[in-house]
Amino acid sequence: MRVLIAAFAHTSHFHGMVPLAGALRAAGHDVRVASQPGFADEITGAGLTAVPVGADHRLMEAMQEKGAEIQRYSADIDLSRPEVFDWDYVFRLYDLSVPYFYSVINDESFVRELVGYARRWQPDLVLWEPYTFAGAIAARACGAAHARVLGASDLNAYFRRTFLDRLAEQPAGRRPDPLREWLADAAGRHGVPFDEELVVGQWSVDLLPERFRLDLSLPTVPLRYVPYNGRAVVPDWLRTAGPRRRVCLTTGSTGTGFTADPAVFHRYLRVLAQVDAEIVVTADAAALRAVGPLPDNVRVVGFAPLDVLLQTCAAVVHHGGFGTWSTALYHGVPQVMVPFIWDTVLRAQQTAAAGAGLFLREGEVTAEGLRDSVARVLAEPSFLDGARRLRGEARAESSPHDVVPVLEELTGRHRAAVPVAAAAG
Repeated sequence: MRVLIAAFAHTSHFHGMVPLAGALRAAGHDVRVASQPGFADEITGAGLTAVPVGADHRLMEAMQEKGAEIQRYSADIDLSRPEVFDWDYVFRLYDLSVPYFYSVINDESFVRELVGYARRWQPDLVLWEPYTFAGAIAARACGAAHARVLGASDLNAYFRRTFLDRLAEQPAGRRPDPLREWLADAAGRHGVPFDEELVVGQWSVDLLPERFRLDLSLPTVPLRYVPYNGRAVVPDWLRTAGPRRRVCLTTGSTGTGFTADPAVFHRYLRVLAQVDAEIVVTADAAALRAVGPLPDNVRVVGFAPLDVLLQTCAAVVHHGGFGTWSTALYHGVPQVMVPFIWDTVLRAQQTAAAGAGLFLREGEVTAEGLRDSVARVLAEPSFLDGARRLRGEARAESSPHDVVPVLEELTGRHRAAVPVAAAAG
Protein backbone atom coordinates (compact mmCIF):
# COMPACT_ATOMS: atom_id res chain seq x y z
CA MET A 1 0.00 0.00 0.00
CA ARG A 2 0.96 3.64 -0.33
CA VAL A 3 1.63 5.44 2.95
CA LEU A 4 1.96 9.21 3.21
CA ILE A 5 3.42 10.60 6.44
CA ALA A 6 2.59 14.24 7.15
CA ALA A 7 4.75 16.02 9.71
CA PHE A 8 5.51 19.68 10.13
CA ALA A 9 9.21 20.57 10.11
CA HIS A 10 10.43 19.82 13.63
CA THR A 11 13.07 17.20 14.36
CA SER A 12 11.83 15.92 17.71
CA HIS A 13 8.26 15.55 16.40
CA PHE A 14 9.47 13.66 13.32
CA HIS A 15 12.13 11.37 14.78
CA GLY A 16 9.69 9.19 16.70
CA MET A 17 7.92 8.33 13.44
CA VAL A 18 11.03 7.15 11.59
CA PRO A 19 11.25 3.51 12.86
CA LEU A 20 7.61 2.89 11.91
CA ALA A 21 8.24 4.38 8.47
CA GLY A 22 11.22 2.07 8.09
CA ALA A 23 9.18 -0.97 9.12
CA LEU A 24 6.49 -0.11 6.58
CA ARG A 25 9.12 0.16 3.86
CA ALA A 26 10.75 -3.11 4.92
CA ALA A 27 7.34 -4.77 4.57
CA GLY A 28 7.21 -3.64 0.96
CA HIS A 29 5.02 -0.55 1.25
CA ASP A 30 5.69 2.70 -0.61
CA VAL A 31 6.33 5.37 2.04
CA ARG A 32 6.75 9.10 1.47
CA VAL A 33 7.07 11.94 3.98
CA ALA A 34 5.51 15.34 3.32
CA SER A 35 6.81 18.38 5.17
CA GLN A 36 7.97 21.93 4.57
CA PRO A 37 10.79 22.30 2.00
CA GLY A 38 13.50 23.17 4.51
CA PHE A 39 13.02 19.80 6.20
CA ALA A 40 13.81 17.66 3.17
CA ASP A 41 17.42 16.94 4.23
CA GLU A 42 16.24 15.68 7.64
CA ILE A 43 13.80 13.30 5.95
CA THR A 44 16.22 11.99 3.35
CA GLY A 45 18.89 11.65 6.04
CA ALA A 46 16.59 9.10 7.66
CA GLY A 47 16.58 7.10 4.42
CA LEU A 48 13.06 8.18 3.52
CA THR A 49 11.58 9.87 0.47
CA ALA A 50 10.72 13.53 1.01
CA VAL A 51 7.82 15.41 -0.56
CA PRO A 52 8.29 19.17 -0.01
CA VAL A 53 4.95 21.00 0.21
CA GLY A 54 4.04 24.59 0.96
CA ALA A 55 6.45 27.20 2.25
CA ASP A 56 8.75 26.90 5.25
CA HIS A 57 6.73 27.71 8.36
CA ARG A 58 7.43 30.72 10.54
CA LEU A 59 6.86 29.12 13.92
CA MET A 60 9.92 30.67 15.55
CA GLU A 61 8.69 34.15 14.66
CA ALA A 62 5.27 33.36 16.11
CA MET A 63 6.83 32.02 19.28
CA GLN A 64 8.87 35.20 19.68
CA GLU A 65 5.59 37.07 19.80
CA LYS A 66 3.51 34.77 21.99
CA GLY A 67 5.80 31.92 23.07
CA ALA A 68 6.33 33.20 26.62
CA GLU A 69 2.58 33.54 27.19
CA ILE A 70 1.89 30.10 25.71
CA GLN A 71 4.58 28.61 27.95
CA ARG A 72 3.16 30.27 31.07
CA TYR A 73 -0.34 29.19 30.16
CA SER A 74 0.49 25.55 29.47
CA ALA A 75 3.03 25.00 32.24
CA ASP A 76 2.50 22.71 35.21
CA ILE A 77 -0.64 20.98 33.89
CA ASP A 78 -2.13 18.84 36.66
CA LEU A 79 -4.75 16.41 35.36
CA SER A 80 -5.65 15.39 38.91
CA ARG A 81 -7.44 18.75 39.22
CA PRO A 82 -9.75 18.94 36.18
CA GLU A 83 -11.77 21.70 37.81
CA VAL A 84 -8.89 24.06 37.00
CA PHE A 85 -9.66 23.68 33.29
CA ASP A 86 -12.75 25.90 33.25
CA TRP A 87 -14.21 27.67 30.21
CA ASP A 88 -11.83 30.61 30.41
CA TYR A 89 -8.83 28.27 30.51
CA VAL A 90 -9.78 25.99 27.63
CA PHE A 91 -11.00 28.84 25.43
CA ARG A 92 -7.76 30.77 25.95
CA LEU A 93 -5.81 27.59 25.16
CA TYR A 94 -7.31 27.51 21.66
CA ASP A 95 -7.34 31.28 21.34
CA LEU A 96 -3.53 31.16 21.63
CA SER A 97 -2.79 27.83 19.94
CA VAL A 98 -4.81 28.30 16.77
CA PRO A 99 -3.35 31.59 15.49
CA TYR A 100 0.17 31.20 16.87
CA PHE A 101 0.79 27.47 16.40
CA TYR A 102 -1.73 25.34 14.51
CA SER A 103 -2.40 27.75 11.63
CA VAL A 104 1.30 28.66 11.41
CA ILE A 105 2.55 25.11 10.82
CA ASN A 106 -0.53 24.26 8.73
CA ASP A 107 -0.70 27.43 6.68
CA GLU A 108 -2.77 27.73 3.53
CA SER A 109 0.08 26.83 1.16
CA PHE A 110 0.98 23.72 3.17
CA VAL A 111 -2.61 22.44 3.27
CA ARG A 112 -3.24 23.25 -0.39
CA GLU A 113 -0.13 21.53 -1.73
CA LEU A 114 -0.49 18.53 0.59
CA VAL A 115 -4.09 18.01 -0.53
CA GLY A 116 -3.04 18.38 -4.16
CA TYR A 117 -0.27 15.82 -3.79
CA ALA A 118 -2.52 13.36 -1.95
CA ARG A 119 -5.15 13.60 -4.67
CA ARG A 120 -2.54 12.90 -7.33
CA TRP A 121 -0.62 10.14 -5.55
CA GLN A 122 -3.67 8.49 -3.92
CA PRO A 123 -2.19 7.05 -0.69
CA ASP A 124 -4.05 4.29 1.08
CA LEU A 125 -3.00 5.53 4.54
CA VAL A 126 -1.98 8.92 5.89
CA LEU A 127 -0.08 8.92 9.18
CA TRP A 128 0.11 12.40 10.67
CA GLU A 129 2.00 14.05 13.48
CA PRO A 130 -0.67 15.17 16.00
CA TYR A 131 -0.37 18.90 15.26
CA THR A 132 -0.18 18.45 11.49
CA PHE A 133 -3.94 18.63 10.92
CA ALA A 134 -3.26 19.13 7.21
CA GLY A 135 -2.62 15.37 7.09
CA ALA A 136 -6.19 14.62 8.17
CA ILE A 137 -7.59 17.08 5.63
CA ALA A 138 -5.50 15.54 2.84
CA ALA A 139 -6.60 12.03 3.79
CA ARG A 140 -10.26 12.97 3.72
CA ALA A 141 -9.81 14.79 0.43
CA CYS A 142 -8.35 11.72 -1.30
CA GLY A 143 -10.24 8.96 0.56
CA ALA A 144 -7.29 7.56 2.50
CA ALA A 145 -7.50 6.08 5.97
CA HIS A 146 -5.71 8.28 8.49
CA ALA A 147 -4.23 8.06 11.96
CA ARG A 148 -2.20 10.20 14.32
CA VAL A 149 1.20 9.01 15.56
CA LEU A 150 1.38 10.16 19.18
CA GLY A 151 4.84 11.13 20.40
CA ALA A 152 3.51 12.62 23.62
CA SER A 153 0.71 12.28 26.16
CA ASP A 154 -2.53 12.87 24.26
CA LEU A 155 -3.36 16.23 25.78
CA ASN A 156 -4.74 17.33 22.41
CA ALA A 157 -7.60 14.85 22.71
CA TYR A 158 -7.94 15.43 26.47
CA PHE A 159 -8.38 19.17 26.10
CA ARG A 160 -10.58 18.82 23.03
CA ARG A 161 -12.99 16.72 25.05
CA THR A 162 -12.79 19.13 27.98
CA PHE A 163 -13.35 22.10 25.68
CA LEU A 164 -16.46 20.53 24.12
CA ASP A 165 -17.87 19.79 27.58
CA ARG A 166 -17.31 23.39 28.70
CA LEU A 167 -18.63 24.71 25.37
CA ALA A 168 -21.94 22.89 25.90
CA GLU A 169 -22.35 24.75 29.19
CA GLN A 170 -22.17 28.18 27.54
CA PRO A 171 -25.29 30.20 26.65
CA ALA A 172 -26.77 29.55 23.23
CA GLY A 173 -25.37 31.97 20.69
CA ARG A 174 -22.17 32.44 22.69
CA ARG A 175 -20.27 29.30 21.87
CA PRO A 176 -17.08 30.19 19.99
CA ASP A 177 -14.83 27.31 18.95
CA PRO A 178 -11.55 28.69 17.54
CA LEU A 179 -10.22 25.26 16.55
CA ARG A 180 -13.35 24.24 14.67
CA GLU A 181 -13.68 27.63 12.98
CA TRP A 182 -10.11 27.51 11.67
CA LEU A 183 -10.09 23.81 10.77
CA ALA A 184 -13.52 23.96 9.10
CA ASP A 185 -12.33 26.84 6.93
CA ALA A 186 -9.02 25.15 6.04
CA ALA A 187 -10.77 21.86 5.17
CA GLY A 188 -13.77 23.47 3.52
CA ARG A 189 -11.56 25.10 0.90
CA HIS A 190 -10.92 21.57 -0.38
CA GLY A 191 -14.46 20.26 -0.12
CA VAL A 192 -13.87 18.48 3.20
CA PRO A 193 -16.55 19.02 5.87
CA PHE A 194 -15.46 19.37 9.49
CA ASP A 195 -15.93 16.62 12.02
CA GLU A 196 -13.96 15.62 15.09
CA GLU A 197 -11.99 12.99 13.14
CA LEU A 198 -10.00 15.89 11.73
CA VAL A 199 -8.83 16.56 15.30
CA VAL A 200 -8.16 13.04 16.62
CA GLY A 201 -7.90 10.83 13.53
CA GLN A 202 -9.70 7.57 12.82
CA TRP A 203 -7.32 5.94 15.26
CA SER A 204 -3.97 6.72 16.89
CA VAL A 205 -0.62 4.96 17.01
CA ASP A 206 0.67 5.58 20.55
CA LEU A 207 4.39 5.50 21.35
CA LEU A 208 3.92 5.74 25.12
CA PRO A 209 4.05 2.62 27.31
CA GLU A 210 0.68 1.62 28.70
CA ARG A 211 1.05 3.12 32.19
CA PHE A 212 1.75 6.57 30.69
CA ARG A 213 -1.20 6.70 28.29
CA LEU A 214 -4.26 8.79 29.06
CA ASP A 215 -7.46 6.75 29.26
CA LEU A 216 -9.60 8.55 26.69
CA SER A 217 -11.39 5.51 25.17
CA LEU A 218 -10.14 6.34 21.68
CA PRO A 219 -9.06 3.64 19.18
CA THR A 220 -5.35 3.13 19.79
CA VAL A 221 -2.57 0.94 18.41
CA PRO A 222 0.28 0.64 20.93
CA LEU A 223 3.76 0.88 19.46
CA ARG A 224 7.16 0.41 21.06
CA TYR A 225 9.34 3.51 20.93
CA VAL A 226 12.61 2.75 19.15
CA PRO A 227 15.30 5.43 19.57
CA TYR A 228 16.25 7.44 16.52
CA ASN A 229 18.24 10.66 16.89
CA GLY A 230 18.97 11.54 13.29
CA ARG A 231 22.20 11.07 11.36
CA ALA A 232 25.00 10.43 13.82
CA VAL A 233 28.61 9.31 14.11
CA VAL A 234 29.94 7.79 17.33
CA PRO A 235 32.87 9.96 18.50
CA ASP A 236 36.05 8.42 19.89
CA TRP A 237 35.36 9.48 23.48
CA LEU A 238 32.00 7.69 23.45
CA ARG A 239 33.28 4.33 22.26
CA THR A 240 34.29 3.23 25.75
CA ALA A 241 33.12 4.14 29.24
CA GLY A 242 35.42 6.34 31.30
CA PRO A 243 36.72 5.68 34.81
CA ARG A 244 33.86 7.67 36.38
CA ARG A 245 30.13 7.23 36.24
CA ARG A 246 28.69 9.33 33.47
CA VAL A 247 25.74 11.74 33.74
CA CYS A 248 24.21 13.31 30.65
CA LEU A 249 22.68 16.78 30.81
CA THR A 250 20.84 17.62 27.61
CA THR A 251 18.99 20.80 26.78
CA GLY A 252 16.98 19.12 24.04
CA SER A 253 16.06 20.95 20.85
CA THR A 254 15.36 24.23 22.68
CA GLY A 255 17.12 25.46 25.80
CA THR A 256 14.86 26.97 28.43
CA GLY A 257 14.91 27.89 32.10
CA PHE A 258 18.38 27.69 33.63
CA THR A 259 19.86 26.41 30.33
CA ALA A 260 18.68 29.38 28.24
CA ASP A 261 21.25 31.92 29.50
CA PRO A 262 24.87 30.75 29.03
CA ALA A 263 26.07 32.60 32.16
CA VAL A 264 23.37 31.06 34.37
CA PHE A 265 23.86 27.64 32.80
CA HIS A 266 27.61 27.94 33.37
CA ARG A 267 27.06 28.52 37.09
CA TYR A 268 24.74 25.52 37.33
CA LEU A 269 27.35 23.33 35.66
CA ARG A 270 30.07 24.45 38.05
CA VAL A 271 27.89 23.41 40.98
CA LEU A 272 26.76 20.18 39.31
CA ALA A 273 30.41 19.27 38.74
CA GLN A 274 30.73 18.76 42.51
CA VAL A 275 29.03 15.38 41.93
CA ASP A 276 31.56 12.57 41.61
CA ALA A 277 30.82 11.81 37.96
CA GLU A 278 31.70 12.80 34.43
CA ILE A 279 29.09 15.35 33.31
CA VAL A 280 28.44 15.25 29.56
CA VAL A 281 26.51 18.29 28.35
CA THR A 282 24.88 18.45 24.93
CA ALA A 283 24.60 22.21 24.42
CA ASP A 284 26.19 25.16 22.64
CA ALA A 285 29.82 24.61 23.59
CA ALA A 286 31.06 27.92 22.20
CA ALA A 287 28.54 29.97 24.20
CA LEU A 288 29.41 28.19 27.45
CA ARG A 289 33.17 28.42 26.94
CA ALA A 290 32.85 32.13 26.23
CA VAL A 291 31.62 32.61 29.81
CA GLY A 292 34.68 30.94 31.30
CA PRO A 293 36.40 27.60 31.98
CA LEU A 294 34.48 24.66 33.36
CA PRO A 295 35.69 21.96 35.78
CA ASP A 296 37.67 19.07 34.28
CA ASN A 297 34.84 16.57 34.81
CA VAL A 298 32.44 18.57 32.60
CA ARG A 299 32.54 17.69 28.91
CA VAL A 300 30.49 19.99 26.66
CA VAL A 301 29.65 18.60 23.23
CA GLY A 302 27.49 20.27 20.63
CA PHE A 303 25.81 16.99 19.72
CA ALA A 304 26.09 13.34 20.63
CA PRO A 305 23.83 10.49 19.50
CA LEU A 306 21.58 10.18 22.54
CA ASP A 307 20.78 6.54 21.87
CA VAL A 308 24.49 5.70 22.14
CA LEU A 309 25.31 8.18 24.90
CA LEU A 310 22.61 7.08 27.33
CA GLN A 311 23.74 3.47 27.14
CA THR A 312 26.91 4.64 28.93
CA CYS A 313 25.15 6.83 31.51
CA ALA A 314 24.14 6.29 35.12
CA ALA A 315 21.64 9.18 34.99
CA VAL A 316 20.28 11.86 32.66
CA VAL A 317 19.14 15.42 33.42
CA HIS A 318 16.71 16.99 30.95
CA HIS A 319 13.60 19.12 30.42
CA GLY A 320 11.23 16.24 29.83
CA GLY A 321 11.16 16.26 26.02
CA PHE A 322 9.68 13.12 24.53
CA GLY A 323 12.76 11.95 22.63
CA THR A 324 15.11 12.22 25.61
CA TRP A 325 12.57 10.80 28.04
CA SER A 326 11.72 7.85 25.80
CA THR A 327 15.34 7.04 25.04
CA ALA A 328 16.17 7.05 28.76
CA LEU A 329 13.16 4.82 29.39
CA TYR A 330 14.23 2.44 26.61
CA HIS A 331 17.71 2.06 28.13
CA GLY A 332 16.64 1.97 31.77
CA VAL A 333 18.46 5.17 32.81
CA PRO A 334 17.27 7.05 35.93
CA GLN A 335 16.08 10.57 35.13
CA VAL A 336 16.21 13.97 36.82
CA MET A 337 13.58 16.05 35.04
CA VAL A 338 13.08 19.81 35.04
CA PRO A 339 10.00 20.08 32.77
CA PHE A 340 8.59 23.38 31.62
CA ILE A 341 5.59 23.02 29.34
CA TRP A 342 2.60 20.95 28.26
CA ASP A 343 2.95 17.18 28.67
CA THR A 344 6.57 17.33 29.92
CA VAL A 345 5.28 18.09 33.42
CA LEU A 346 2.83 15.20 33.35
CA ARG A 347 5.49 12.71 32.19
CA ALA A 348 7.93 13.92 34.84
CA GLN A 349 5.31 13.42 37.54
CA GLN A 350 4.48 9.94 36.26
CA THR A 351 8.14 8.91 36.01
CA ALA A 352 8.92 10.11 39.53
CA ALA A 353 5.82 8.31 40.85
CA ALA A 354 7.12 5.12 39.24
CA GLY A 355 10.35 5.46 41.21
CA ALA A 356 12.51 5.93 38.11
CA GLY A 357 13.67 9.47 38.74
CA LEU A 358 13.07 12.85 40.33
CA PHE A 359 10.87 15.76 39.26
CA LEU A 360 12.01 19.34 39.91
CA ARG A 361 9.81 22.32 39.14
CA GLU A 362 11.54 24.64 36.73
CA GLY A 363 10.60 27.85 38.53
CA GLU A 364 11.95 26.52 41.82
CA VAL A 365 15.08 24.57 40.86
CA THR A 366 18.44 25.83 42.10
CA ALA A 367 21.95 24.78 41.15
CA GLU A 368 22.40 23.17 44.56
CA GLY A 369 19.03 21.42 44.34
CA LEU A 370 19.91 20.02 40.94
CA ARG A 371 23.29 18.81 42.23
CA ASP A 372 21.71 17.12 45.24
CA SER A 373 19.04 15.44 43.09
CA VAL A 374 21.64 13.98 40.73
CA ALA A 375 23.72 12.80 43.68
CA ARG A 376 20.66 11.14 45.20
CA VAL A 377 19.71 9.33 41.99
CA LEU A 378 23.25 8.00 41.71
CA ALA A 379 23.43 6.94 45.35
CA GLU A 380 20.06 5.22 45.83
CA PRO A 381 19.68 1.88 43.98
CA SER A 382 15.88 2.15 43.98
CA PHE A 383 16.00 4.64 41.10
CA LEU A 384 17.92 2.23 38.90
CA ASP A 385 15.50 -0.53 39.87
CA GLY A 386 12.56 1.69 38.89
CA ALA A 387 14.18 2.65 35.60
CA ARG A 388 14.79 -0.98 34.74
CA ARG A 389 11.15 -1.84 35.49
CA LEU A 390 10.02 0.86 33.08
CA ARG A 391 12.54 -0.37 30.52
CA GLY A 392 10.90 -3.77 30.64
CA GLU A 393 7.44 -2.25 30.17
CA ALA A 394 8.61 -0.05 27.28
CA ARG A 395 10.27 -2.92 25.43
CA ALA A 396 7.26 -5.19 25.93
CA GLU A 397 5.15 -3.04 23.59
CA SER A 398 4.66 -4.18 19.99
CA SER A 399 7.60 -3.49 17.70
CA PRO A 400 7.20 -1.44 14.50
CA HIS A 401 7.50 -4.69 12.54
CA ASP A 402 4.63 -6.26 14.51
CA VAL A 403 2.39 -3.21 14.10
CA VAL A 404 2.54 -3.16 10.30
CA PRO A 405 -0.10 -5.92 9.81
CA VAL A 406 -2.40 -4.09 12.24
CA LEU A 407 -2.10 -0.91 10.17
CA GLU A 408 -2.76 -2.87 6.99
CA GLU A 409 -5.98 -4.27 8.45
CA LEU A 410 -7.16 -0.91 9.80
CA THR A 411 -6.40 0.78 6.51
CA GLY A 412 -8.54 -1.71 4.63
CA ARG A 413 -11.37 -1.14 7.07
CA HIS A 414 -11.26 2.67 7.06
CA ARG A 415 -10.22 3.60 3.54
CA ALA A 416 -13.12 5.29 1.75
CA ALA A 417 -14.37 3.85 -1.51
CA VAL A 418 -15.04 7.43 -2.63
CA PRO A 419 -13.15 10.46 -1.24
CA VAL A 420 -15.27 12.56 1.10
CA ALA A 421 -14.70 15.69 -0.96
CA ALA A 422 -15.74 13.92 -4.16
CA ALA A 423 -18.83 12.46 -2.51
CA ALA A 424 -19.77 15.90 -1.19
CA GLY A 425 -19.42 17.36 -4.68
